Amino acid sequence: MQKSFWQAGHKPTLFSAFLYFDLSFMVWVLLGPLAVQMATDLTLTASQKGLMVATPVLAGALLRIVMGVLVDQIKPKMAGLIGQIIVILSLLTAWLHGIQTFQQALLLGLGLGFAGAAFAVALPLASRWYPPEHQGTALGIAGAGNSGTVFAALFAPSLAVAYGWNNVFGLALIPLGIALAVYMIFAKDSPDTPPAKSLSQYLAILKDKDAWWFMFFYSVTFGGFVGLASSLTIYFNDLYSLGPVMAGYCTAACVFAGSLVRPIGGMIADRIGGIRTLLAMYGVAAVLLFVMSFGQPTYQLALAIIIPVMAVLGMGNGAVFQLVPQRFRKEIGVMTGLVGMAGGVGGFYLAASLGYFKQTSGSYQTGLLIFAGLAVLAMIGLAGVKNRWRTTWGTATTAKV
Repeated sequence: MQKSFWQAGHKPTLFSAFLYFDLSFMVWVLLGPLAVQMATDLTLTASQKGLMVATPVLAGALLRIVMGVLVDQIKPKMAGLIGQIIVILSLLTAWLHGIQTFQQALLLGLGLGFAGAAFAVALPLASRWYPPEHQGTALGIAGAGNSGTVFAALFAPSLAVAYGWNNVFGLALIPLGIALAVYMIFAKDSPDTPPAKSLSQYLAILKDKDAWWFMFFYSVTFGGFVGLASSLTIYFNDLYSLGPVMAGYCTAACVFAGSLVRPIGGMIADRIGGIRTLLAMYGVAAVLLFVMSFGQPTYQLALAIIIPVMAVLGMGNGAVFQLVPQRFRKEIGVMTGLVGMAGGVGGFYLAASLGYFKQTSGSYQTGLLIFAGLAVLAMIGLAGVKNRWRTTWGTATTAKV
């Protein structure tokens, strides 16, 4: 007889994984909400602002592979411990030493990349405790740590106004320290550990063109989500002259929408099929990004466009991960790492390109139009592979693909 979800698995580990992931995502995007104040004090150009908020996103993307390999070699708990200590030391150094130059801000961004790589640790740490019938729920709870991005946008700008932006790095150490203590006491590695994967297995899967399609699909959905999450505070400040705090609140509303609906995307995909769901998401995202690129006259109208953009991209994230295990049942660990990395690379591209085009053309339009084009490209690509997928994935999954 199957145990209920709350009887199966290991609840203290699940909670520890969620808390670690949640607070890691909070500090991963911390430079975005602080960018307005930091850019003023460090006299940064639009392009430098874009690169500053994009650096932790790219570092987090690449480090997901590194942390994924570490999880296999030394187990998730120890890998997570190393990641958390590096993030805490990076913030401590920035707080005590201060950030005086653009280069120092980029160095901090590299350290915060380890927080973005928490994805590759928290999910296996939690999911290995749960049987197949409860994997979706376990991954949904652990993965809800995406919501940490909301806390950064909500609290960082107002804390920066009250105490100075450099002290926000010190204040962030308090919740991170609590999460580390909880993690050390309550998180445990599952006795059921799959054998370690070698680098050759990562390289072997890259020979499969479907792996590249999934990486591209996630680079648009998650890349759009995290790229905008990192850039929106600057966007609202630049276009609508909102103060850092108000710009942060607007960003938080948009990010909250994208985080909240991720599980809904997975549920819709379960109901009507992942391909149908994604085709609709990309179509809607492309139209909304196209409209957004023209710049709305007021920030209220901008929110009316950007909140649905983030919600659609968030649901797309859930739909991609509904499809991945169907196509790559045996290689799910490697694929999670590769797809997660591609998502971060997409986010880096979007955040950096918005800053670049703002500086060169005085407008965000080109950057947003190119990303809308990528959504169209993803839609065309998906429509192109869907027939082959429906005939080659085996009869068990074809009905819901």
